[in-house]
Amino acid sequence: MKDGKYVVLYIDDDPDVIETIGTVLRAAGYLAVPAGSAEEGLRLYKQEKPDFVIVDLMMEEVDAGAHFAKELKALGNKVPLYMLSSVGDQISMSVNPVELGLDGVFQKPIDFKLLRRTLETKLGPATP
Repeated sequence: MKDGKYVVLYIDDDPDVIETIGTVLRAAGYLAVPAGSAEEGLRLYKQEKPDFVIVDLMMEEVDAGAHFAKELKALGNKVPLYMLSSVGDQISMSVNPVELGLDGVFQKPIDFKLLRRTLETKLGPATP
């Protein structure tokens, strides 16, 4: 938490996704921390110490999100980590969610009601 708000780090190389997720998170009462690459996301993870992390599977490199998740697991990550993917149910063919330490997967386009329910379940209600 920072300034009484849960910190949500979200990583995607699509500026439209970054803007949309940020708008939804802020409107729901979360502190939104965007990153445009896995490298930037890792730096912000260490700096901001988020309460929840969302990372896109395919960014500047095909499996940049998977590499990011492996890095967090190696760092001993304890916060909920969700992958954002547009590959649908075939995600298990490209990544092993358990091996990466994922708590779940959101499909693109993201269902914002599901995102909010998941945040409330994992973190508790956001503070206004």
